[in-house]
Amino acid sequence: MEPSFDIIAWFDNVSEKAGLVQTETLRRILELNWGVEYLKRWFGDIKIQDLDACALESLYTSLVPLASHADLEPYIHRIADGYTSPLLTKQPITTLSLSSGTTEGRQKFVPFTPHSSQTTLQIFSLAAAYRSRVYPIKEGGKILEFIYGSKQFKTKGGLTVGTATTHYYASEEFKIKQEKTKSFTCSPPEVISGGDYKQSTYCHLLLGLFFSDQVEFITSTFAYSIVQAFTAFEELWKEICNDIKEGTLSSRITVPKMRKAVLDIVSTPNPFLASRIEESCKNLEILDWFGLIPKLWPKAKYVYSIMTGSMQPYLKKLRHYAGGLPLVSADYGSTESWIGVNIDPSLPPENVTFAVIPTFSYFEFMPLYRQNQDCSSANDDFIEDEPVPLSKVKVGQEYEIVLTTFTGLYRYRLGDVVEVAGFYKGTPKLNFICRRKLILTVNIDKNTEKDLQLVVERGSQLLSKARAELVDFTSHADVVNQPGHYIIYWEIKGEVEEGVLGECCREMDESFVDHGYVVSRKAHSIGPLELCIVEKGTFKKILDYFIGNGAALSQFKTPRCTSNQVLLRILNVCTIKRFLSTAYG
Repeated sequence: MEPSFDIIAWFDNVSEKAGLVQTETLRRILELNWGVEYLKRWFGDIKIQDLDACALESLYTSLVPLASHADLEPYIHRIADGYTSPLLTKQPITTLSLSSGTTEGRQKFVPFTPHSSQTTLQIFSLAAAYRSRVYPIKEGGKILEFIYGSKQFKTKGGLTVGTATTHYYASEEFKIKQEKTKSFTCSPPEVISGGDYKQSTYCHLLLGLFFSDQVEFITSTFAYSIVQAFTAFEELWKEICNDIKEGTLSSRITVPKMRKAVLDIVSTPNPFLASRIEESCKNLEILDWFGLIPKLWPKAKYVYSIMTGSMQPYLKKLRHYAGGLPLVSADYGSTESWIGVNIDPSLPPENVTFAVIPTFSYFEFMPLYRQNQDCSSANDDFIEDEPVPLSKVKVGQEYEIVLTTFTGLYRYRLGDVVEVAGFYKGTPKLNFICRRKLILTVNIDKNTEKDLQLVVERGSQLLSKARAELVDFTSHADVVNQPGHYIIYWEIKGEVEEGVLGECCREMDESFVDHGYVVSRKAHSIGPLELCIVEKGTFKKILDYFIGNGAALSQFKTPRCTSNQVLLRILNVCTIKRFLSTAYG
């Protein structure tokens, strides 16, 4: 499959004049939604036709205040309850996206319109065109996609609610994509929308192996989903081989539509393929499954997924499975809006930048200046300045992204911190730094997800010497017991001596560089860091909890810090060992 390069020519054109395109994008958003209750609150009776695009942009940013999700939530809830007058958009909103809730601890409703699906299809096409320049894929090849829909439900007002990925998989745009690339996806729609992620994962793996000689690349929304699938494969491979050998389907697949759709494909016995896979898996077991992907999918060119931010801790395991196969980072977006495309797929995920697509939303960038000049810390000790338009950003400066979308979000603070790494023609290339939200704090200490990742990475390096590995982690700031202290929960694979785990605990405690934390630890106003080792499968229980509450595996991100009492109960019940840091005396 060789995507048309016309879409790259289009992107070159809008990037060249990104500033003007942004001004026109804002005008289009406001023209489409002029007169809605939220905008009338700030503009009153001003007539939009009396203003040129530049004057409108200036007036908009001077009259409409910056907004958080809490500011817009009352409007969204009225829409959810069936209020039909135009509140945020002139176009009726009939669908709401449900954020995963794993970053901030609770799920949010976000308006979803046909524009959401259109931009998804557009960025997928653009990204495919750039990847095709570096890793051209064969005509007639297939894609092994670990993608999952989730349960949808109705609000009191009759609106459909589900994850953004679920809405996209149910959209006309996705059906068009599937029709155009019918021969390229291993799994039929019945597997994607099956509703049981364990059954869907089994079928994705089975079908991926059934078509193993045709698979050109392997993908999922998040890197976590790929790691989760191949971790499951380590336990399931014998059963999958038997299905391929006999032309049958495991009794674990009970969803009728999924079962029928898969059996229609795999019902012809293939003992030769099964034998080949079985032999490979026996050899891979000896190597602890290193290089699993290129061994079982010999024609695969790369692995493609979102690998930045909270997905970075899974890169080590993903590289283990991928062997020497390139890891290509997917594009930058959120439930609220797509933001940027990866125009250089050859870069490793740690170095990837994203070129902003100036037609998708109106972007502003709030300059952030660190009060603590220790750049190794990603803490939230920022001084803010007034937001600037896309055309005014500076290379090397950090910003928080502010969105105005076609779906009814106005000057919406996304909470993402990015750094401008350079420009592609006239549009900035962004390096994702972290989520702005504080996650670990007891008193004057301030640590974010990025800080925690760095600390856990330092501590877990000691595990490799013991031939063990970190499966997953989360944390909690205990302020009930005094003095308050941090608790970090680890699930590990392999046997590790208690002395080594005690060293891991001490290493993490000493690795926090936030000034407030270090001072508080020395003064003993923050207690010793606590490391809790949880039993195997604990983080699968956390996943099942979120899936049961409406999250989709495609959007799942392990919460890196939690105060959710259900999660803490799971973690504490499953804790099998506890260690207290001996750092700071």
